[in-house]
Amino acid sequence: MEEYFCRGSGNIHAPFERLANQSPYAMNNPVVIIGAGIVGVSTALWLQRDGFKVILIDKTGPGEGTSYGNGGILASCSVVPVTGPGLISAAPQMLFNPNKPLFLKWGYLPKLFPWLFKYLRHANASECTRIANALVHIVGDSLTDHQAMAAGTGAEKWIVPSEYSYVYNNRAAFEADAFGWNLRKSLGFKWEELEGKAFTDTYKNFAPELGFAVKMPNHGKITDPGRYVKDLAAHVVAQGGQLIQAEVTDVVRENGHVTGVRAGGETIKCDAAVVATGVWSKNLAKKLGLTIPLESERGYHVELWGVNKLPETPVMIVSGKFVATPMEGRLRLAGVVEFGGIDAPRSQAPIDLLLKNIKAAIPGLTWKDQQVWMGHRPATVDSLPVIGEVPGIKGAYLGFGHHHIGLTGGPKTGRLLSQIIAGRQPNVDTSVYCPSRYAP
Repeated sequence: MEEYFCRGSGNIHAPFERLANQSPYAMNNPVVIIGAGIVGVSTALWLQRDGFKVILIDKTGPGEGTSYGNGGILASCSVVPVTGPGLISAAPQMLFNPNKPLFLKWGYLPKLFPWLFKYLRHANASECTRIANALVHIVGDSLTDHQAMAAGTGAEKWIVPSEYSYVYNNRAAFEADAFGWNLRKSLGFKWEELEGKAFTDTYKNFAPELGFAVKMPNHGKITDPGRYVKDLAAHVVAQGGQLIQAEVTDVVRENGHVTGVRAGGETIKCDAAVVATGVWSKNLAKKLGLTIPLESERGYHVELWGVNKLPETPVMIVSGKFVATPMEGRLRLAGVVEFGGIDAPRSQAPIDLLLKNIKAAIPGLTWKDQQVWMGHRPATVDSLPVIGEVPGIKGAYLGFGHHHIGLTGGPKTGRLLSQIIAGRQPNVDTSVYCPSRYAP
């Protein structure tokens, strides 16, 4: 890949005529975005604002996958990857403890092992720091990024600015996480620490075992993530874009240039294609010449409807590694990691653990109904998304691999892709996300 597409800065607002002249090749046909989750829809919106014609293609429709089932938090502070110091020693203990939020379908282990081996190679302080410094440019201004993207679409009603709190048992438990918090501080994040009366006055419904919180400003939540993505996609269509429900099986190329995509038994002409189908992007990337080690970080959520108690803002219950987010008419609990591939049915144990943990965190919590969900978070071995042009193929772009922060980083990812497609250099160093890192 040419370095031009990986570095630099530039204005994101320019008329289509000027963009066409700046692009590495003229575009007479639309840009096809494969995948209508938050990344794909964000890319379509920014491309439209840059003057491009767009077609969104998704096999199930907008916001039906992981973009529907996430925790709903615009978690700008979630820059510290799971692969921190100590993971290698802690993971086996977690796997054999049913009260810990890590699960494995053991029959899947032989297939998982090559990915897991590469993943654990990043579980050290230097790599964790490198990854955090890269992620902050994708998620660090998430609330502002969402507000800018959703402005004028009708979907902005789902965005609610809010604080975001990490709730610990005590200060000692917080101090045990010092590496991550020091890393966040070095990246400019600020917070307030609450304990004693300050804690109980702020977090009224929590168990007495919980007594310390880190309260972070300048975050936000999406009160209905699925509806939010659907409304954004509807705006793309209202602005002249197309939405096609079909499965894309290949990207057509001629002389090293993208000329179309195959979907639903037909070939749809385009001058560029963006693969943004989350964990399902792996197969299309392989057809484009890249073998990307990508796994499903299977995530669960439980929605409790008609609850008698609600936290006022989203909270992370650190001991259980899950978030509790007040949404429209319900409380959503999300978290837990399970490895087992994309084909196995959901497990009951992660759901039971979420319910057990919320009952312990908020004593006396009752609800009238509950719904459960399991989805696939796309996990790269280096905890960084893949964003940019496929080396050696003009017009083929990738945007996926955000692990558990896809909703948070979707708008910035879409904006970066739009800039790259338009031939402009983004105002952040995107070399760390480039697909070329997986080139043979």
